[in-house]
Amino acid sequence: MSSVTGDTEPGEIRGAERSTAAAAPVPQRVTFNRLELNRILNLYGRMVADGEWRDYAIDFMKDRAVFSVFRRSSEVPLYRIEKDPSLARRQGAYSVISAGGFILRRGNDLDRVLLAIDRKLAVV
Repeated sequence: MSSVTGDTEPGEIRGAERSTAAAAPVPQRVTFNRLELNRILNLYGRMVADGEWRDYAIDFMKDRAVFSVFRRSSEVPLYRIEKDPSLARRQGAYSVISAGGFILRRGNDLDRVLLAIDRKLAVV
């Protein structure tokens, strides 16, 4: 039962609170699209089959998306594949970063950037 003071029932939202809750902006996140994630996971699958990599982590943040690759889950990542759209016009949106923090390759084409860590089979 509501009184004159404006009390609400449990779980009920007042009019002013309802409008601010509905109008609150959803934080925008940078993500990998399906094609980018497919390319990264194909590389990851090959490297797992070779016994090089064993675990991964994906982080979606406001300014960038990061795919981290681990040899063991208790260690620091061997490589980080980052997508930072704010760098797209300058150095390229994609980069591969080693465990030491060195940028191995950077560019706007994900396939070419992943060549820094993708070891293809060669005829010997």
